[in-house]
Amino acid sequence: MSDKVDKESFDKLARLKELRVKHQKLNAEIDSISSNPETDQLNLRRLKIRRLLLKDMISSIESSLIPDLDA
Repeated sequence: MSDKVDKESFDKLARLKELRVKHQKLNAEIDSISSNPETDQLNLRRLKIRRLLLKDMISSIESSLIPDLDA
């Protein structure tokens, strides 16, 4: 049982790292694109939505890693 929990935590941490890297790259891309006045606004909006979805996924995984404590 303990091995399964450790593997799940390890997998979640690896996924969290992967998502954070994607979020950083997307953030850099958005910053780069938004500085150009001729930017396709629809594409920019789609990238921002994708960034928000990544942020939500990151938050969800971070929440799942917090251990439940009995009061």
